[in-house]
Amino acid sequence: MSQAAQSSTSLRQTTQSQATHIQPYAVVIGLEVHLQLRTRSKIFSDCPADYHGAAPNTFTDPLTLGLPGTLPTLNREAVELGIMFGLGLNCDVSGFTQFHRKNYFYPDAPKNFQLSQYDRPIARDGYLDIGGTRIRIMRAHLEDDAGKLMHPAYAPYSLLDLNRAGSPLIEMVTEADITNAEQARAFLETVQAIAQALGVSDATPEEGKMRCDVNLSVHRPGEPWGTKCEVKNLNSFRSVERAIVYETARQIRVLDGGGRITQDTLGWDEGGGKTFLMRTKEGEADYRYFPEPDLPPLDITPEWIARVRARMPELPAQKLERYLAAGVRENDAVTLSLNVGQSRFYDEALTAGADAQPLDAQKLANWLLTDVAGALAASETSLSQSALQPAHLASLVRLIDAGTISGKIAKELLPDVLAGHDPAALVQERGLSVVTDTGAIDAAIDAAMSADPATVEKVRGGNTKAMNALFGPVMKAMGGKAKPEVVRERLTHKLGL
Repeated sequence: MSQAAQSSTSLRQTTQSQATHIQPYAVVIGLEVHLQLRTRSKIFSDCPADYHGAAPNTFTDPLTLGLPGTLPTLNREAVELGIMFGLGLNCDVSGFTQFHRKNYFYPDAPKNFQLSQYDRPIARDGYLDIGGTRIRIMRAHLEDDAGKLMHPAYAPYSLLDLNRAGSPLIEMVTEADITNAEQARAFLETVQAIAQALGVSDATPEEGKMRCDVNLSVHRPGEPWGTKCEVKNLNSFRSVERAIVYETARQIRVLDGGGRITQDTLGWDEGGGKTFLMRTKEGEADYRYFPEPDLPPLDITPEWIARVRARMPELPAQKLERYLAAGVRENDAVTLSLNVGQSRFYDEALTAGADAQPLDAQKLANWLLTDVAGALAASETSLSQSALQPAHLASLVRLIDAGTISGKIAKELLPDVLAGHDPAALVQERGLSVVTDTGAIDAAIDAAMSADPATVEKVRGGNTKAMNALFGPVMKAMGGKAKPEVVRERLTHKLGL
Protein backbone atom coordinates (compact mmCIF):
# COMPACT_ATOMS: atom_id res chain seq x y z
CA MET A 1 0.00 0.00 0.00
CA SER A 2 1.31 3.45 -0.89
CA GLN A 3 2.07 6.06 1.75
CA ALA A 4 -0.84 8.18 0.54
CA ALA A 5 -3.21 5.20 0.71
CA GLN A 6 -1.98 4.34 4.20
CA SER A 7 -2.52 7.93 5.33
CA SER A 8 -6.01 7.95 3.85
CA THR A 9 -6.87 4.63 5.50
CA SER A 10 -5.50 5.83 8.83
CA LEU A 11 -7.51 9.02 8.60
CA ARG A 12 -10.70 7.12 7.77
CA GLN A 13 -10.12 4.88 10.78
CA THR A 14 -9.57 7.94 12.98
CA THR A 15 -12.75 9.53 11.64
CA GLN A 16 -14.75 6.35 12.23
CA SER A 17 -13.36 6.05 15.75
CA GLN A 18 -14.24 9.68 16.40
CA ALA A 19 -17.77 9.13 15.05
CA THR A 20 -18.24 6.38 17.63
CA HIS A 21 -17.07 8.70 20.40
CA ILE A 22 -19.48 11.52 19.45
CA GLN A 23 -22.66 9.41 19.57
CA PRO A 24 -24.40 11.75 22.09
CA TYR A 25 -23.65 14.72 19.82
CA ALA A 26 -24.52 15.85 16.30
CA VAL A 27 -21.96 17.71 14.22
CA VAL A 28 -22.93 20.63 11.98
CA ILE A 29 -20.42 21.75 9.31
CA GLY A 30 -20.48 24.47 6.70
CA LEU A 31 -17.66 25.27 4.30
CA GLU A 32 -16.39 28.49 2.75
CA VAL A 33 -14.30 27.80 -0.33
CA HIS A 34 -12.12 30.41 -2.04
CA LEU A 35 -11.04 29.80 -5.62
CA GLN A 36 -8.63 32.01 -7.54
CA LEU A 37 -10.16 32.62 -10.96
CA ARG A 38 -8.17 31.88 -14.11
CA THR A 39 -8.16 35.35 -15.69
CA ARG A 40 -5.46 37.20 -17.59
CA SER A 41 -5.63 40.29 -15.38
CA LYS A 42 -6.72 41.15 -11.87
CA ILE A 43 -10.36 41.71 -11.11
CA PHE A 44 -10.42 45.53 -10.95
CA SER A 45 -7.37 46.55 -13.00
CA ASP A 46 -5.35 45.45 -16.03
CA CYS A 47 -2.41 44.30 -13.89
CA PRO A 48 -1.48 40.72 -14.98
CA ALA A 49 -2.89 38.08 -12.63
CA ASP A 50 -0.37 35.25 -13.19
CA TYR A 51 2.17 36.26 -10.58
CA HIS A 52 3.18 32.76 -9.45
CA GLY A 53 6.94 32.38 -9.24
CA ALA A 54 7.53 36.12 -9.67
CA ALA A 55 9.70 38.24 -7.38
CA PRO A 56 7.74 39.88 -4.54
CA ASN A 57 5.85 43.10 -5.31
CA THR A 58 6.54 42.99 -9.05
CA PHE A 59 2.89 42.40 -10.10
CA THR A 60 1.36 45.55 -8.67
CA ASP A 61 -0.16 48.76 -9.98
CA PRO A 62 -1.60 51.94 -8.43
CA LEU A 63 -4.96 50.29 -7.74
CA THR A 64 -3.36 47.22 -6.14
CA LEU A 65 -1.32 49.53 -3.91
CA GLY A 66 -4.42 51.48 -2.88
CA LEU A 67 -3.03 54.81 -4.08
CA PRO A 68 -5.32 57.88 -3.88
CA GLY A 69 -7.36 58.72 -6.96
CA THR A 70 -7.44 55.19 -8.43
CA LEU A 71 -10.75 53.78 -9.67
CA PRO A 72 -11.74 50.14 -10.18
CA THR A 73 -12.77 48.74 -13.57
CA LEU A 74 -14.60 45.41 -13.40
CA ASN A 75 -13.03 42.49 -15.29
CA ARG A 76 -15.72 41.03 -17.60
CA GLU A 77 -13.86 37.74 -17.86
CA ALA A 78 -14.05 37.30 -14.07
CA VAL A 79 -17.80 37.98 -14.13
CA GLU A 80 -18.39 35.39 -16.86
CA LEU A 81 -16.30 32.80 -15.03
CA GLY A 82 -18.38 33.54 -11.95
CA ILE A 83 -21.59 33.00 -13.92
CA MET A 84 -20.24 29.75 -15.36
CA PHE A 85 -19.19 28.45 -11.94
CA GLY A 86 -22.58 29.35 -10.50
CA LEU A 87 -24.31 27.40 -13.28
CA GLY A 88 -22.01 24.45 -12.58
CA LEU A 89 -23.20 24.54 -8.96
CA ASN A 90 -26.88 24.59 -9.99
CA CYS A 91 -27.21 28.17 -8.73
CA ASP A 92 -29.51 31.02 -9.73
CA VAL A 93 -27.32 33.61 -11.43
CA SER A 94 -29.98 35.86 -12.94
CA GLY A 95 -30.72 39.48 -12.07
CA PHE A 96 -28.67 42.21 -10.44
CA THR A 97 -25.34 41.73 -8.71
CA GLN A 98 -23.43 44.44 -6.87
CA PHE A 99 -20.09 45.06 -5.15
CA HIS A 100 -19.64 46.35 -1.61
CA ARG A 101 -16.73 47.60 0.43
CA LYS A 102 -15.88 45.23 3.26
CA ASN A 103 -13.76 47.27 5.63
CA TYR A 104 -10.92 45.79 7.63
CA PHE A 105 -7.49 47.01 8.59
CA TYR A 106 -4.78 44.42 7.98
CA PRO A 107 -1.24 45.05 6.67
CA ASP A 108 -1.95 42.92 3.57
CA ALA A 109 -4.93 45.09 2.51
CA PRO A 110 -3.50 48.41 1.23
CA LYS A 111 -6.93 49.93 0.51
CA ASN A 112 -8.12 49.06 4.05
CA PHE A 113 -11.15 47.42 2.48
CA GLN A 114 -11.95 44.49 0.26
CA LEU A 115 -14.21 44.82 -2.77
CA SER A 116 -16.66 41.97 -2.26
CA GLN A 117 -20.37 41.25 -2.67
CA TYR A 118 -22.77 41.42 0.24
CA ASP A 119 -26.52 41.06 -0.34
CA ARG A 120 -26.37 40.68 -4.14
CA PRO A 121 -23.94 37.84 -4.88
CA ILE A 122 -23.37 36.66 -8.42
CA ALA A 123 -24.77 33.18 -7.63
CA ARG A 124 -27.13 31.87 -4.95
CA ASP A 125 -29.35 28.95 -3.91
CA GLY A 126 -27.45 26.11 -5.54
CA TYR A 127 -26.61 22.54 -4.56
CA LEU A 128 -24.38 19.54 -5.18
CA ASP A 129 -25.40 15.94 -4.54
CA ILE A 130 -22.62 14.08 -2.72
CA GLY A 131 -23.04 10.37 -2.07
CA GLY A 132 -26.81 10.60 -1.93
CA THR A 133 -26.82 13.73 0.27
CA ARG A 134 -27.74 17.14 -1.08
CA ILE A 135 -25.34 19.86 0.08
CA ARG A 136 -27.03 23.22 -0.41
CA ILE A 137 -24.98 26.19 -1.55
CA MET A 138 -26.07 29.45 -0.02
CA ARG A 139 -24.11 31.76 -2.30
CA ALA A 140 -21.04 32.34 -4.41
CA HIS A 141 -19.67 35.85 -4.72
CA LEU A 142 -16.79 37.65 -6.43
CA GLU A 143 -14.12 39.62 -4.59
CA ASP A 144 -10.49 40.67 -4.76
CA ASP A 145 -7.77 38.88 -2.85
CA ALA A 146 -5.45 40.39 -0.26
CA GLY A 147 -1.66 40.37 -0.32
CA LYS A 148 0.45 37.91 1.61
CA LEU A 149 2.36 38.36 4.86
CA MET A 150 5.49 36.32 5.48
CA HIS A 151 7.08 35.93 8.89
CA PRO A 152 10.78 34.96 8.77
CA ALA A 153 11.83 32.71 11.61
CA TYR A 154 13.33 34.55 14.59
CA ALA A 155 13.14 37.90 12.75
CA PRO A 156 11.66 40.96 14.53
CA TYR A 157 9.68 41.92 11.43
CA SER A 158 7.28 40.59 8.78
CA LEU A 159 7.48 40.88 5.00
CA LEU A 160 4.64 41.94 2.72
CA ASP A 161 4.17 40.70 -0.86
CA LEU A 162 1.34 42.41 -2.78
CA ASN A 163 1.57 40.34 -5.95
CA ARG A 164 -1.58 38.44 -4.93
CA ALA A 165 -3.52 41.58 -3.98
CA GLY A 166 -6.33 42.28 -6.40
CA SER A 167 -6.40 38.75 -7.83
CA PRO A 168 -9.93 37.62 -8.68
CA LEU A 169 -11.57 35.26 -6.22
CA ILE A 170 -14.90 33.53 -6.06
CA GLU A 171 -16.01 32.51 -2.59
CA MET A 172 -18.61 29.79 -2.27
CA VAL A 173 -20.51 29.32 1.01
CA THR A 174 -22.49 26.17 1.81
CA GLU A 175 -25.38 25.72 4.16
CA ALA A 176 -24.52 23.70 7.27
CA ASP A 177 -25.49 20.40 5.61
CA ILE A 178 -22.20 18.53 6.06
CA THR A 179 -21.96 16.09 8.96
CA ASN A 180 -18.48 14.52 8.85
CA ALA A 181 -14.93 14.88 7.56
CA GLU A 182 -15.20 12.38 4.71
CA GLN A 183 -18.29 14.09 3.34
CA ALA A 184 -16.50 17.44 3.48
CA ARG A 185 -13.58 16.05 1.50
CA ALA A 186 -15.85 14.48 -1.12
CA PHE A 187 -17.63 17.82 -1.52
CA LEU A 188 -14.35 19.69 -1.98
CA GLU A 189 -13.08 17.15 -4.53
CA THR A 190 -16.28 17.64 -6.52
CA VAL A 191 -16.01 21.44 -6.37
CA GLN A 192 -12.40 21.20 -7.52
CA ALA A 193 -13.36 18.93 -10.41
CA ILE A 194 -16.13 21.31 -11.51
CA ALA A 195 -13.83 24.35 -11.38
CA GLN A 196 -11.11 22.58 -13.35
CA ALA A 197 -13.50 21.06 -15.90
CA LEU A 198 -15.01 24.48 -16.60
CA GLY A 199 -11.61 26.18 -16.73
CA VAL A 200 -12.81 28.59 -14.05
CA SER A 201 -9.83 27.99 -11.76
CA ASP A 202 -6.75 25.80 -11.50
CA ALA A 203 -8.16 25.00 -8.03
CA THR A 204 -4.77 23.76 -6.79
CA PRO A 205 -4.59 23.98 -2.98
CA GLU A 206 -0.81 23.49 -3.02
CA GLU A 207 -0.48 26.76 -4.98
CA GLY A 208 -2.99 28.62 -2.82
CA LYS A 209 -5.54 28.70 -5.64
CA MET A 210 -8.10 26.82 -3.55
CA ARG A 211 -8.51 27.54 0.14
CA CYS A 212 -11.13 26.43 2.60
CA ASP A 213 -12.56 27.67 5.90
CA VAL A 214 -14.54 25.27 8.09
CA ASN A 215 -17.42 26.41 10.30
CA LEU A 216 -18.23 23.73 12.86
CA SER A 217 -20.42 23.27 15.92
CA VAL A 218 -21.71 20.33 17.95
CA HIS A 219 -24.96 19.85 19.87
CA ARG A 220 -27.00 17.12 21.46
CA PRO A 221 -29.80 15.86 19.19
CA GLY A 222 -33.02 17.70 19.90
CA GLU A 223 -31.23 20.70 21.35
CA PRO A 224 -30.45 24.02 19.57
CA TRP A 225 -27.30 24.15 17.47
CA GLY A 226 -24.14 24.94 19.37
CA THR A 227 -21.86 27.95 18.97
CA LYS A 228 -19.73 27.61 15.85
CA CYS A 229 -16.02 28.14 15.47
CA GLU A 230 -14.33 28.91 12.17
CA VAL A 231 -11.06 27.20 11.21
CA LYS A 232 -9.36 29.46 8.65
CA ASN A 233 -7.22 29.00 5.55
CA LEU A 234 -6.93 25.23 5.23
CA ASN A 235 -4.85 24.56 2.13
CA SER A 236 -5.29 20.82 1.57
CA PHE A 237 -8.16 18.37 1.64
CA ARG A 238 -6.31 16.29 4.22
CA SER A 239 -5.99 19.34 6.49
CA VAL A 240 -9.75 19.90 6.20
CA GLU A 241 -10.42 16.31 7.28
CA ARG A 242 -7.97 16.43 10.17
CA ALA A 243 -9.18 19.83 11.36
CA ILE A 244 -12.81 18.64 11.41
CA VAL A 245 -11.91 15.51 13.38
CA TYR A 246 -9.82 17.47 15.90
CA GLU A 247 -12.19 20.41 16.33
CA THR A 248 -15.17 18.11 16.81
CA ALA A 249 -13.35 16.28 19.59
CA ARG A 250 -12.17 19.56 21.17
CA GLN A 251 -15.63 21.05 21.36
CA ILE A 252 -17.05 17.84 22.83
CA ARG A 253 -14.31 17.80 25.48
CA VAL A 254 -15.14 21.38 26.45
CA LEU A 255 -18.86 20.69 26.70
CA ASP A 256 -18.41 17.39 28.57
CA GLY A 257 -16.18 19.23 31.01
CA GLY A 258 -18.89 21.77 31.73
CA GLY A 259 -17.28 24.52 29.66
CA ARG A 260 -18.73 26.86 27.03
CA ILE A 261 -17.79 27.23 23.36
CA THR A 262 -17.08 30.81 22.29
CA GLN A 263 -17.42 32.02 18.70
CA ASP A 264 -13.76 32.20 17.73
CA THR A 265 -11.66 32.25 14.60
CA LEU A 266 -9.11 29.45 14.76
CA GLY A 267 -5.95 28.56 12.89
CA TRP A 268 -4.74 25.06 12.08
CA ASP A 269 -1.35 23.75 13.19
CA GLU A 270 -0.59 21.09 10.58
CA GLY A 271 2.47 19.76 12.39
CA GLY A 272 0.79 19.58 15.77
CA GLY A 273 -2.52 18.41 14.33
CA LYS A 274 -4.63 20.86 16.34
CA THR A 275 -6.47 24.16 16.14
CA PHE A 276 -5.38 27.34 17.93
CA LEU A 277 -7.04 30.66 18.71
CA MET A 278 -6.38 33.47 16.24
CA ARG A 279 -9.00 36.05 17.26
CA THR A 280 -12.59 36.40 18.37
CA LYS A 281 -14.95 36.12 15.44
CA GLU A 282 -16.02 39.29 13.67
CA GLY A 283 -19.65 39.91 12.83
CA GLU A 284 -21.10 41.62 9.76
CA ALA A 285 -21.35 44.92 11.65
CA ASP A 286 -17.58 44.88 12.21
CA TYR A 287 -17.00 45.03 8.45
CA ARG A 288 -19.26 48.09 7.89
CA TYR A 289 -20.42 46.94 4.45
CA PHE A 290 -21.60 49.65 2.09
CA PRO A 291 -22.12 49.71 -1.72
CA GLU A 292 -19.01 50.45 -3.78
CA PRO A 293 -19.72 53.95 -5.18
CA ASP A 294 -17.44 53.52 -8.20
CA LEU A 295 -19.05 50.30 -9.54
CA PRO A 296 -22.75 50.37 -10.48
CA PRO A 297 -24.93 47.26 -10.10
CA LEU A 298 -24.63 44.76 -12.94
CA ASP A 299 -27.63 43.11 -14.59
CA ILE A 300 -27.06 39.48 -15.59
CA THR A 301 -29.64 38.96 -18.30
CA PRO A 302 -31.06 35.66 -19.62
CA GLU A 303 -29.30 36.33 -22.93
CA TRP A 304 -25.95 36.71 -21.18
CA ILE A 305 -26.54 33.52 -19.20
CA ALA A 306 -27.40 31.63 -22.40
CA ARG A 307 -24.16 32.75 -24.06
CA VAL A 308 -22.10 31.60 -21.08
CA ARG A 309 -23.98 28.30 -20.82
CA ALA A 310 -23.30 27.58 -24.49
CA ARG A 311 -19.55 27.73 -23.78
CA MET A 312 -19.67 25.28 -20.87
CA PRO A 313 -17.93 21.93 -21.38
CA GLU A 314 -19.14 18.64 -19.94
CA LEU A 315 -19.43 18.65 -16.15
CA PRO A 316 -18.11 15.82 -13.91
CA ALA A 317 -21.64 14.59 -13.16
CA GLN A 318 -22.32 14.29 -16.89
CA LYS A 319 -19.04 12.42 -17.41
CA LEU A 320 -19.96 10.03 -14.61
CA GLU A 321 -23.28 9.17 -16.26
CA ARG A 322 -21.54 8.61 -19.60
CA TYR A 323 -18.86 6.34 -18.14
CA LEU A 324 -21.40 4.26 -16.22
CA ALA A 325 -23.49 3.88 -19.38
CA ALA A 326 -20.35 2.67 -21.22
CA GLY A 327 -19.90 -0.12 -18.67
CA VAL A 328 -17.17 1.34 -16.44
CA ARG A 329 -17.36 0.23 -12.79
CA GLU A 330 -18.72 2.90 -10.46
CA ASN A 331 -15.52 3.46 -8.46
CA ASP A 332 -13.45 3.82 -11.63
CA ALA A 333 -16.09 6.03 -13.25
CA VAL A 334 -16.07 8.35 -10.23
CA THR A 335 -12.26 8.52 -10.25
CA LEU A 336 -12.19 9.40 -13.95
CA SER A 337 -15.00 11.95 -13.76
CA LEU A 338 -13.29 13.88 -10.94
CA ASN A 339 -9.87 14.07 -12.62
CA VAL A 340 -9.88 16.44 -15.57
CA GLY A 341 -6.52 15.31 -16.98
CA GLN A 342 -7.28 11.60 -16.70
CA SER A 343 -10.78 11.93 -18.12
CA ARG A 344 -9.55 13.94 -21.10
CA PHE A 345 -6.83 11.36 -21.79
CA TYR A 346 -9.29 8.49 -21.32
CA ASP A 347 -11.82 9.99 -23.72
CA GLU A 348 -9.17 10.52 -26.40
CA ALA A 349 -7.93 6.94 -25.98
CA LEU A 350 -11.46 5.54 -26.05
CA THR A 351 -12.20 7.19 -29.39
CA ALA A 352 -8.78 6.61 -30.99
CA GLY A 353 -9.31 4.08 -33.78
CA ALA A 354 -12.76 3.20 -32.44
CA ASP A 355 -14.19 3.12 -35.97
CA ALA A 356 -12.00 0.15 -36.82
CA GLN A 357 -12.19 -1.71 -33.49
CA PRO A 358 -14.20 -0.42 -30.50
CA LEU A 359 -12.44 -0.63 -27.14
CA ASP A 360 -13.76 -2.23 -23.98
CA ALA A 361 -14.29 0.82 -21.73
CA GLN A 362 -13.54 -1.04 -18.51
CA LYS A 363 -10.36 -2.69 -19.80
CA LEU A 364 -9.05 0.70 -20.89
CA ALA A 365 -9.94 2.16 -17.48
CA ASN A 366 -8.11 -0.73 -15.78
CA TRP A 367 -4.92 0.01 -17.69
CA LEU A 368 -5.08 3.77 -17.18
CA LEU A 369 -6.00 3.74 -13.48
CA THR A 370 -3.89 0.75 -12.42
CA ASP A 371 -0.91 -0.06 -14.64
CA VAL A 372 -0.27 3.41 -16.06
CA ALA A 373 -1.03 5.22 -12.81
CA GLY A 374 1.21 2.83 -10.88
CA ALA A 375 4.12 3.23 -13.27
CA LEU A 376 3.80 7.03 -13.24
CA ALA A 377 3.63 7.12 -9.44
CA ALA A 378 6.76 4.96 -9.19
CA SER A 379 8.64 7.41 -11.41
CA GLU A 380 7.07 10.45 -9.67
CA THR A 381 5.71 11.63 -13.03
CA SER A 382 2.26 12.95 -13.79
CA LEU A 383 0.21 11.89 -16.80
CA SER A 384 0.63 15.33 -18.36
CA GLN A 385 4.42 15.15 -17.92
CA SER A 386 4.73 11.73 -19.55
CA ALA A 387 5.12 11.10 -23.28
CA LEU A 388 2.28 8.58 -23.28
CA GLN A 389 -0.12 9.08 -26.18
CA PRO A 390 -3.83 8.21 -25.85
CA ALA A 391 -3.74 6.39 -29.20
CA HIS A 392 -0.78 4.28 -28.04
CA LEU A 393 -2.54 3.13 -24.87
CA ALA A 394 -5.61 2.29 -26.94
CA SER A 395 -3.39 0.32 -29.34
CA LEU A 396 -1.82 -1.62 -26.46
CA VAL A 397 -5.22 -2.69 -25.13
CA ARG A 398 -6.38 -3.66 -28.62
CA LEU A 399 -3.26 -5.82 -29.14
CA ILE A 400 -4.19 -7.75 -26.00
CA ASP A 401 -7.85 -8.06 -26.98
CA ALA A 402 -6.91 -9.30 -30.43
CA GLY A 403 -4.64 -11.96 -28.95
CA THR A 404 -1.61 -10.47 -30.70
CA ILE A 405 0.29 -10.15 -27.41
CA SER A 406 -0.26 -11.49 -23.91
CA GLY A 407 -0.92 -9.35 -20.86
CA LYS A 408 2.60 -10.21 -19.66
CA ILE A 409 4.16 -8.87 -22.86
CA ALA A 410 1.98 -5.76 -22.63
CA LYS A 411 3.26 -5.00 -19.13
CA GLU A 412 6.85 -5.46 -20.35
CA LEU A 413 6.19 -2.99 -23.18
CA LEU A 414 4.54 -0.40 -20.95
CA PRO A 415 7.73 1.54 -19.99
CA ASP A 416 8.51 2.06 -23.69
CA VAL A 417 4.91 3.02 -24.44
CA LEU A 418 5.05 5.54 -21.57
CA ALA A 419 8.16 6.95 -23.25
CA GLY A 420 6.12 7.68 -26.37
CA HIS A 421 6.69 4.56 -28.50
CA ASP A 422 3.97 2.93 -30.58
CA PRO A 423 3.27 -0.54 -29.12
CA ALA A 424 2.27 -2.01 -32.50
CA ALA A 425 5.64 -0.99 -33.96
CA LEU A 426 7.47 -2.40 -30.92
CA VAL A 427 5.71 -5.75 -31.25
CA GLN A 428 6.67 -5.98 -34.92
CA GLU A 429 10.28 -4.86 -34.40
CA ARG A 430 10.90 -7.28 -31.52
CA GLY A 431 8.92 -10.21 -32.85
CA LEU A 432 6.68 -10.28 -29.81
CA SER A 433 3.48 -11.49 -31.44
CA VAL A 434 1.82 -14.38 -29.65
CA VAL A 435 2.91 -17.78 -30.95
CA THR A 436 0.03 -19.99 -32.05
CA ASP A 437 2.20 -22.54 -33.91
CA THR A 438 1.13 -25.80 -32.26
CA GLY A 439 4.28 -27.56 -33.45
CA ALA A 440 6.55 -25.24 -31.45
CA ILE A 441 4.21 -25.36 -28.48
CA ASP A 442 4.05 -29.18 -28.57
CA ALA A 443 7.84 -29.35 -28.57
CA ALA A 444 8.01 -27.15 -25.47
CA ILE A 445 5.35 -29.31 -23.78
CA ASP A 446 7.23 -32.51 -24.56
CA ALA A 447 10.39 -31.03 -23.06
CA ALA A 448 8.58 -29.93 -19.90
CA MET A 449 6.94 -33.36 -19.47
CA SER A 450 10.27 -35.15 -19.96
CA ALA A 451 11.92 -32.90 -17.38
CA ASP A 452 9.24 -33.52 -14.72
CA PRO A 453 7.82 -37.05 -15.00
CA ALA A 454 6.67 -36.99 -11.37
CA THR A 455 4.25 -34.14 -12.07
CA VAL A 456 3.02 -35.90 -15.19
CA GLU A 457 2.15 -38.95 -13.08
CA LYS A 458 0.34 -36.77 -10.51
CA VAL A 459 -1.80 -35.17 -13.21
CA ARG A 460 -2.61 -38.50 -14.87
CA GLY A 461 -3.38 -39.87 -11.43
CA GLY A 462 -6.19 -37.32 -11.00
CA ASN A 463 -4.46 -34.24 -9.54
CA THR A 464 -5.35 -31.88 -12.40
CA LYS A 465 -4.21 -28.81 -10.43
CA ALA A 466 -0.65 -30.11 -10.69
CA MET A 467 -0.80 -29.28 -14.41
CA ASN A 468 0.11 -25.68 -13.49
CA ALA A 469 3.60 -26.95 -12.60
CA LEU A 470 4.02 -27.85 -16.27
CA PHE A 471 2.21 -24.84 -17.69
CA GLY A 472 4.74 -22.37 -16.22
CA PRO A 473 7.86 -23.97 -17.73
CA VAL A 474 6.15 -24.21 -21.13
CA MET A 475 5.30 -20.50 -21.11
CA LYS A 476 8.86 -19.71 -19.99
CA ALA A 477 10.32 -21.82 -22.79
CA MET A 478 8.13 -19.91 -25.27
CA GLY A 479 9.42 -16.59 -23.93
CA GLY A 480 5.94 -15.67 -22.72
CA LYS A 481 4.82 -15.32 -26.36
CA ALA A 482 2.65 -18.43 -26.60
CA LYS A 483 -1.08 -17.92 -26.41
CA PRO A 484 -2.04 -19.23 -22.94
CA GLU A 485 -5.31 -20.77 -24.16
CA VAL A 486 -3.49 -22.76 -26.85
CA VAL A 487 -0.81 -23.94 -24.41
CA ARG A 488 -3.42 -25.14 -21.92
CA GLU A 489 -5.41 -26.89 -24.67
CA ARG A 490 -2.31 -28.69 -26.06
CA LEU A 491 -1.06 -29.58 -22.57
CA THR A 492 -4.44 -31.12 -21.68
CA HIS A 493 -4.35 -33.13 -24.90
CA LYS A 494 -0.78 -34.35 -24.34
CA LEU A 495 -1.60 -35.49 -20.80
CA GLY A 496 -4.58 -37.45 -22.06
CA LEU A 497 -7.13 -35.54 -20.01
